[in-house]
Amino acid sequence: MYYIGVDLGTSAVKLLLMDETGEIKRIVSREYPLTFPKPGWSEQSPEDWFTQTMAGLKELTAEVAGSEVAGIGVGGQMHGLVALDDRDQVIRPAILWNDGRTVEEVAYLNETIGRDKISQYTGNIAFAGFTAPKILWMKKQEPENFDRIHKIMLPKDYLVYRLSGAFSTDYSDASGMLLLDVEHKVWSEDMLALCDIKEEQLPKLFDSFEKVGTIRPEIAKELGFSDSVILAAGAGDNAAAAVGTGTVGPGRCNISLGTSGTIFLTSDEFRVDENNALHAFDHADGRYHLMGCMLSAASCNKWWMEDILGVSDYPAEQQAIRKLGENSVFFLPYLMGERSPWNDPHARGAFIGMSMDTTRADMTQAVLEGVAFGVKDMYEAAKSTGVTMERSMICGGGAKSPLWRRIVANVLDLSIDVPACEEGPGLGGAMLAMVACGAYASVEEAAEAIVRVETTEEPEPELVERYQERYSVFRELYPRLKGGFLHEHDKHS
Repeated sequence: MYYIGVDLGTSAVKLLLMDETGEIKRIVSREYPLTFPKPGWSEQSPEDWFTQTMAGLKELTAEVAGSEVAGIGVGGQMHGLVALDDRDQVIRPAILWNDGRTVEEVAYLNETIGRDKISQYTGNIAFAGFTAPKILWMKKQEPENFDRIHKIMLPKDYLVYRLSGAFSTDYSDASGMLLLDVEHKVWSEDMLALCDIKEEQLPKLFDSFEKVGTIRPEIAKELGFSDSVILAAGAGDNAAAAVGTGTVGPGRCNISLGTSGTIFLTSDEFRVDENNALHAFDHADGRYHLMGCMLSAASCNKWWMEDILGVSDYPAEQQAIRKLGENSVFFLPYLMGERSPWNDPHARGAFIGMSMDTTRADMTQAVLEGVAFGVKDMYEAAKSTGVTMERSMICGGGAKSPLWRRIVANVLDLSIDVPACEEGPGLGGAMLAMVACGAYASVEEAAEAIVRVETTEEPEPELVERYQERYSVFRELYPRLKGGFLHEHDKHS
């Protein structure tokens, strides 16, 4: 039998076909547009997700018998607000995770209602990208649209809904809505009241590995599948990536260098760091995790390489980097504002420390190091809860760079394991489908059977020490520059 993992990303949907032994048979990708209607805004059309996923499913399974497809699991971009009316029509474009329009709503929740109360209700504080502030924004700015809301869902849940008819979500993805009591795994009545929504407008909650339904007969017919294909609840992209890298069970760590950058630490216990710099979420294995998210990671390098330098050969550009830990140039990776640990949508990127002898390679190196320092910011917050790690898995587009992996290993002073298969969320989705179909008894059992480490980057003591010195400088830059980041309304005043 075959299992399909879907990674519903920000720029593309990636689909993976895996057999029952865990061997990946085929991978396809389909892109869709991302729009920025105003500075700091970020939107997409949910119809594009569905259209490109359907096209991808047809391409993915073109050479196998559709009757052999057993299950589908979806990992997807988190926090996005998808609102449907009573005819199941999308009311407005989805407001995405990296959208920064909700400054006033975040201030209302964190300052007027109070961080302590919001954290008590959910285990987290409000961040600009979370779903609840978006609902409040829609209520205030688009009241007619708000009044039409019949169903509220997350991006990957919209896909599951279109494929199966199941109005569902999983605990890991729901954790990022700021509507869930994460510790007790129920919708928070207090948060629903604050947002003026009812529980029936929200999806039913499942563990990521649970079956939520089977494929719609008309979809099955179009794809050539059996109508018994099972849909797993799926997971938020970071939880799905963690499954795909074997970061399940207590005491594990995964770092993702994708469009955003994350650090993901698993736990048997529900933990909250003192300043709520990290997200305290449910995990796709049925347990808990701490997660830090920086809004721009590999996207910083993409911006620097393609938009500024106008080149696409990333390895060639990195070949000129010779002396790690000795760069006098720093880069703040806040191109879209920042979430962990600063929670500041007004933060912006900056190069600092340039002189007449600064080279192109120095600046490229600063971008890679700046992202690594941002990951270390999140790791330090996690360590404050008592978490200790000696190693971490790594995934995402940025993890394909040996140089970047080496920088991360030495900045964090961790052994960095590279999985043999780097298809994090897609692989995780397929593994969740396998559990939902009964091929494995648990997510841990699936990970034990399928995930393999290909190579490891070990920290180098002298370089660790040099990077610790550089990090102590980096750590001071944002607090000193914070007052210089202009709010959007200040630019026009």
